[in-house]
Amino acid sequence: MTSPALARRLSLGDAVFIGLGSMIGAGVFAAFAPAAAAAGTGLIAGLAIAAVVAFGNATSSAQLAAAHPTSGGTYAYGRAELGPWWGFFAGWGFVVGKIASSAAMALTFAAYAAPAGWERSVAIAAVAALTAVNGFGVTRTAAAARVIVVAVLLSLAVAVAAIGSTPRADRWLNADALWSDGWYGILQSAGLLFFAFAGYARIATMGEEVRDPSRTIPRAIVLAFTGALVVYATVGVSLLASLGPEATAASTEPIADAVAASGWAWAEPVVRVGAAAASLGALLALIAGIGRTTFAMARERDLPSFLSAVHPRRHVPHRAEIAVGGVVIALVALVDLRGAIGFSSFGVLLYYFVANVAAFRQRPDRRRYPRALQLIGAAGCVVLCATLPWQAVVAGVAVFAVGAVYRAVRLRVSRAA
Repeated sequence: MTSPALARRLSLGDAVFIGLGSMIGAGVFAAFAPAAAAAGTGLIAGLAIAAVVAFGNATSSAQLAAAHPTSGGTYAYGRAELGPWWGFFAGWGFVVGKIASSAAMALTFAAYAAPAGWERSVAIAAVAALTAVNGFGVTRTAAAARVIVVAVLLSLAVAVAAIGSTPRADRWLNADALWSDGWYGILQSAGLLFFAFAGYARIATMGEEVRDPSRTIPRAIVLAFTGALVVYATVGVSLLASLGPEATAASTEPIADAVAASGWAWAEPVVRVGAAAASLGALLALIAGIGRTTFAMARERDLPSFLSAVHPRRHVPHRAEIAVGGVVIALVALVDLRGAIGFSSFGVLLYYFVANVAAFRQRPDRRRYPRALQLIGAAGCVVLCATLPWQAVVAGVAVFAVGAVYRAVRLRVSRAA
């Protein structure tokens, strides 16, 4: 029987905007406060370390995507290059971690956009609406991502201009302050800020829907990564210069607070609209990416095969996306997951560890980047995992243990049948 397949409809521009929407929405409004709490001004050094590790991961993902232009991202690459168990752990970590991230992004959107007392209802409505947008086809997802990314970048430009109009606290940006919290704090901030770079995986997970994937996906990953890094560095330095590390760490809305302190009263609502749009953009791309990985895992029977269906007219994995949307709605209704950055980072770092090992093992004729980059990426993933908050590490290990038991039981049942 022929496996169900998706249609190739995405251009280079579509892929870049989906990647930017995933990264900028997830990171710029969510990750700086916990990073500042871990490292103070040293979060700038943490951002640089996260960027180096993320670049190694991005090039590994690009190299693998060129050789394996299919849905599922590192789940598919791990299976092809290393074996089924490697692929399963990559896919399991991605799906579980990113479902938690989706709930966090929905609640973040509601915190900016909903009246007091209506946050959960608005968050649930947002998840349902974006699941429906993805269900209408991947071109609708790409078009929505373009609009959202443009809105977010405009709001961030206003924010940086407003922050730059105030007296700058340059004392926070001297060399001594960078190292005041030590290497452990810097590495922990790097692990938390890595959460902000993980969106380029969304491009790879949609590899079966990109036109000319061996050329388009590597270029889209590098372009989206570079654009996000420029935005993060600009915003991070601006926040520290305006609020200082302590106020940045204490704030639940650091960018909005920095703009409010600037005296540009009209700019604060613009930034809040941008934050809401960024959260929606991340949520849109997350649902699409998780749906594709779930679809790929179901196609290989690592998740229930019922989820491997493709809509005959819209060419999307509709059952997988509806299931993902339903789980996210349940989490939003029952649990506050805005603190899930550490847990998500744990799952995604292990996902990229598998990507780096798989890229390292590729044949010479499929190589695009030096193996040193894959070694840097793999070692960086292990180090950043180990320095995450201990609660995130314990939760991550427990979730992977559950996944291992689930797959072992399924394999035993399949052999007995």
